[in-house]
Amino acid sequence: MATKRKTSEQGGKKKAATPAPLSAKKKRSVGKKTLVSKQTPKQEPSLEELADAPTEELWVYYRSEAERCTRENPSARLDALRNCLIERHHPLVRYIAERLLQTLPKSIELDDLVSAGLFGLMDAIRGFDPDRGIKFKTYCSTRIRGSILDQLRSQDWVPRLVRLKASKIEKALQSLTGQYGREPTHAELAKALSMENNELSKEIQDAHARTMFSLSEKWEDGDDDSSVEKVEILEDKDAVNPVLELNKRDMMLYVTRSLSHKERFIIEQYYRYGHTMREIGEMLALTESRVCQIHSNVMGRLKGLLDQKEDSLLT
Repeated sequence: MATKRKTSEQGGKKKAATPAPLSAKKKRSVGKKTLVSKQTPKQEPSLEELADAPTEELWVYYRSEAERCTRENPSARLDALRNCLIERHHPLVRYIAERLLQTLPKSIELDDLVSAGLFGLMDAIRGFDPDRGIKFKTYCSTRIRGSILDQLRSQDWVPRLVRLKASKIEKALQSLTGQYGREPTHAELAKALSMENNELSKEIQDAHARTMFSLSEKWEDGDDDSSVEKVEILEDKDAVNPVLELNKRDMMLYVTRSLSHKERFIIEQYYRYGHTMREIGEMLALTESRVCQIHSNVMGRLKGLLDQKEDSLLT
């Protein structure tokens, strides 16, 4: 009996020492833990990959990057994402600028409107809040248009109130023209606007303020394709007329050919170059009174000469 108990105790000890086999659930849990430990963290896509990504996905990465960055710690990736969004919506800026250009004078350049619209687009990207449930295209269209109009108003030296009054007068004029079938009189227009005649005249005069035109703008003359710029047909009143200058020179040579060198010098310096008698006297080492005396004698002789040749000069 003692030998049996010993053998049984030894067997029990051996059984306790050997570990029990793992169950299927424990095996799966161990496998999952090993798999989780082997997984690598998800990397964000590069800028080259985001360039071809949809706009909605681009907005998600831009908002997440904007939340991480602050003004004290700006991010180059945030600027790159913003530039991608600007490039995506650049056609929209150009479309709005082209629509506004149709209602503006020809002196306004399309590139200037697009440049002003891009500033509005950048402000819209910074201030857009997707939690409000508004589409970005709807939000940025208003900001782009407003930025272009602000730029146009800043370049206009006519006050905005005057522009509003001019628009009010123009609408009343069109309304009365359609009502009467003719252009209304000044009194009828003043009555419709509840204004005095003098006040209406002043408002119309202020509304027709001078505007700026570009001299490089093409002058459209019919259907001719070879149009010229306005600067080429603009009269320069300070320019020298070559024909008139030649006539003056020939006349000076004709009337001074019978004069002496000193007399010709005094006449040319006084009438051609505009020097005073005192300056001419200093050039010739003569007194001012002597120069005046020579000038008077020459003018008397030339007057008699021209009276004799009047008929031949006129013909």
